[in-house]
Amino acid sequence: MTEHSIRNRIRDLRSNLGVTQAELAATLQVSRQTVISLEQGRYLPSLPLAFRIAAYFGKPIESIFELADEEAG
Repeated sequence: MTEHSIRNRIRDLRSNLGVTQAELAATLQVSRQTVISLEQGRYLPSLPLAFRIAAYFGKPIESIFELADEEAG
């Protein structure tokens, strides 16, 4: 059986822009802890938040978030 998880490129994109977690959080209207959890893959954003993230970085959602298969064990 295969379990799906979502990987994202938020940390890399944010770092490339020279934006802090706090700055990104303020722009997205979420807490810094939410940004940390997103970057660590511990939190999946709502669809509206995913759209805000994509708009902020000027990229399609599917270029930021990627479905990854993991073997359940």
